[in-house]
Amino acid sequence: MTITVPPRGPEERRHDVLARLERESDVWVASADADGLPCLVPLWFVWDGRAVWLSTRPTNPTGRNLADGRRTRLAFADTRDVVLIDGEATAFAAEDVPAAAVEALRAKYGWDPREERAPYSFFRIRPLAVQAWHGQHELPGRHLMRDGTWPA
Repeated sequence: MTITVPPRGPEERRHDVLARLERESDVWVASADADGLPCLVPLWFVWDGRAVWLSTRPTNPTGRNLADGRRTRLAFADTRDVVLIDGEATAFAAEDVPAAAVEALRAKYGWDPREERAPYSFFRIRPLAVQAWHGQHELPGRHLMRDGTWPA
């Protein structure tokens, strides 16, 4: 496939990333245990303008890995419109999660994990690095955020 459109600039890429964080339903969540055993699962999420919020059971591998390791990589499923977010996870018990995060999940999916029979934990993923690209021609300039800061 020949690409004939010019590469997007950093502002357009940032705009596109933020739009996807608002509209997408699922994000792939990568984590690893203390021995380095990887785990990759799709989860529902919400974006609050500064962080990704998601919920999963604290006893499953992803819940344990995020609580123990606190690092993750998030990715959207489209391989022609790549977004990778490296982030730091903070765990919240159901009774400690901010109400706004739960209400955002309820508004987007009609789901409140606190109402499930099994316990759920909540995780706030603070982006530390963001990469985005459309194909080979956009690999240069793909790093949009480093050290948790969007460039000015």
